[in-house]
Amino acid sequence: MDSPVHLAVDTMSGDHGLRVSIPASLQVLRENSRIHLHLVGDEPAIRREISCHDGGAVAARLSIVHAAETLPMDAKTTTVLRGSQQSSMHVALSLLADSKVAGVVSAGNTGALMALGRLLLDMLPGFQRPAFCSTIPVRQGATYMLDLGANVDCTARHLHEFALMGTALASTLQGCERPRVALLSNGKEVNKGNSTIRAAAELLDGDSTVNYCGYIEGDAIHNGDVEVIICDGLIGNIALKAAEGTAGLAAELIAEKFSQHWWHRLLGALSAPLLSGLSESLSAERHGGAFLLGLQGVIIKSHGGSSETGFGAALNQAAECIDHQMVPRLAHYLDSQQGG
Repeated sequence: MDSPVHLAVDTMSGDHGLRVSIPASLQVLRENSRIHLHLVGDEPAIRREISCHDGGAVAARLSIVHAAETLPMDAKTTTVLRGSQQSSMHVALSLLADSKVAGVVSAGNTGALMALGRLLLDMLPGFQRPAFCSTIPVRQGATYMLDLGANVDCTARHLHEFALMGTALASTLQGCERPRVALLSNGKEVNKGNSTIRAAAELLDGDSTVNYCGYIEGDAIHNGDVEVIICDGLIGNIALKAAEGTAGLAAELIAEKFSQHWWHRLLGALSAPLLSGLSESLSAERHGGAFLLGLQGVIIKSHGGSSETGFGAALNQAAECIDHQMVPRLAHYLDSQQGG
């Protein structure tokens, strides 16, 4: 029998808190009998929410860990590091640091999750900073992009480390023998980019363990030409949010056009299955959350505004990472590539 997968859920964080995290957690428990969830947050509020969603059938596979506070979405890093010990995010990450769970899922403050992760967990040997990484929609295959918001200011060495992490992830989860890696820049020519990007390109060009393919421009992010795209957290987060906004606008415009005339509505009805499939493939929620790579533990950051579907996908993603032994395999891969 497969061993159970224990996850800590930061139930209070995100734009919707318990209204999303609890029904999503209960649904995941119903669908996967191996998952055990440790729901972290205000215990009385959690129990009330569970009672509203008929959680009795899966009660044996959930526990509640009380945390009296919730970190606000705009909390400053200095405040988080000084006085967040009673917050649901801090308590959830402490369970991971103490090996009481194998992974954490949170929809909370991105900067706080990164800062507390670094505070409570060890980095993989030889690395300075963790990075948020996620799959992005592409025409075929899978492309991982990092960093997506953990590090606004990066050195060339940090970008080089992100390339190693992304390479290890694509090799581990997708089985790519030599994942293609590109640096996101404002042109393909070698003289493009700022001084940090150009310095990172030199480092990657001289590293035989990375299959570096040069620069990639913003309009080619979703082509699927490479398996890994590297950038700093500022550029990555802007690119990600811009793509999500464009996809949302396109969906609204299509719906508006189909509602203008009766024959448009007829065409819309005929096209509904195709459009539904297209919308699902482009949805950010379909891809779960973002991995916080580089730390000794599985941490998944769900979108702050996630629906029940999106938060549930992040929980399943965390369980999949544990099943694939992502962290030990990443550590082994990185150690072997660096001659450890």
